[in-house]
Amino acid sequence: MSKSKSGAKEKNNMKWWQLSLFGVGCTIGTGFFLGSGLAIKMAGPAILLAFLIAALGTYFVYDALSKMTSQEPLKGGFRSYAKKAYGRWAGFSSGWVYWSSEVLIMGSQLTALSIFSRFWFPNVPLWIFTAIYAVLGLTIILIGVKVLNRLENILAILKISAITMFIVIALLALFGVIEGDRPIQFPNSANEIIPHGTIGLWSAVIFAFYAFGGIEILGLMATKLKDPSEAPKAGKVMLFTLMFIYVLSIGLAVMMVSWNEFNTKESTFVVALNAYHLPFIPHFFNAALIIAGFSTMTASLYGVTSVLETLGEEEDAPACFAKKGKLKVPLWTLIITMLGITASIVSALVLPDKIYEWVTTAAGLMLLYNWLFILASSRKILELKLKEKIMYTIGALFILIAVSGTLFHDTSRPGFFISLAFIGVIGIITFILSFKWRKEKTKEKSKSKVLKPWPTA
Repeated sequence: MSKSKSGAKEKNNMKWWQLSLFGVGCTIGTGFFLGSGLAIKMAGPAILLAFLIAALGTYFVYDALSKMTSQEPLKGGFRSYAKKAYGRWAGFSSGWVYWSSEVLIMGSQLTALSIFSRFWFPNVPLWIFTAIYAVLGLTIILIGVKVLNRLENILAILKISAITMFIVIALLALFGVIEGDRPIQFPNSANEIIPHGTIGLWSAVIFAFYAFGGIEILGLMATKLKDPSEAPKAGKVMLFTLMFIYVLSIGLAVMMVSWNEFNTKESTFVVALNAYHLPFIPHFFNAALIIAGFSTMTASLYGVTSVLETLGEEEDAPACFAKKGKLKVPLWTLIITMLGITASIVSALVLPDKIYEWVTTAAGLMLLYNWLFILASSRKILELKLKEKIMYTIGALFILIAVSGTLFHDTSRPGFFISLAFIGVIGIITFILSFKWRKEKTKEKSKSKVLKPWPTA
């Protein structure tokens, strides 16, 4: 007994600031370094408003998740709270929606990492790099959570350093210390601030949300806190740090370069600094992109293996997914995740770019549907004050704004309908299984009635 207690103490020894740093590490990824370029092109300098909306929406979701965690830490995180709030169907569907969406996204993450690596090694085939990064990520997960936490903390510092370096160079340019090919220009008309109008801004909100993706993983890691009641503080520090970094760096970028010069093939910061002819910049930010992508991919791997394991433990997946051997991760959980990632990588390399982009957009939307589930679960589990009810309602509204905005953009629109198709398939499977669960419940009730002892005098 003492052994198990001490083991628990060893496992749950994370401090709140470590969780904050972990959150920064698993959140700043290619969604910000690369995806922000597309968002700027769609919304212009008004993208700063989209980032503020996304930051607030993300904070409200994490606030709900962290309060449920501090009240009752559950290994399955968000899916366990969905199950507790609405029943088995909710936990089952939430878990499988998350698993399938993350596995799909990982294929694009690994492909992106391989493309960035070919910047230095153009003759190496893409599949070799994808295999290397996938094996490295799985190795880290197999070594254990402690190593993952340390790695994410180191990578978080490197990513923050890269963004800080850009901010310093941008400020030097702003004050005329460094001269470039074009002067710093402040947007001074409505057409320059919001070039594509309200619709352009609305369509871009989804990409701002992508830059904050990863709070579900933070919720799973929050169970490792020494004091679970510190989970809300950890999230608050992390999200306000991210909001400050994102808004400041993007704000400087749109002053240095006209909004229409940004693109999806180069990092936002490389485009902004191109006019200053600093030879080390492309190499430095290419390294930052690889670090960012690998970091978020590894965190996603932790998320999908953890969720699949708890699905197995709670009989929402085959029991073998929860059966632990000598490895840190159950063997079948590892195998099915590897197969899923392999299929995702093959899809990324074989499918036409547009089709795969639609699928990954759908996967990103499915993560946001889970965020709505988190907010809905909190209403059932927590005794909410009026202030919290208003906050979580606004959070849900912001997410719905982001999701509906995809209907106004040609690239995102098919992804919206594909996401509904995925939800529909998982919904049908859940509906079919619900009959089996009802029968099991009826059997359990009849057994308990038979075993009920006779009343004594």
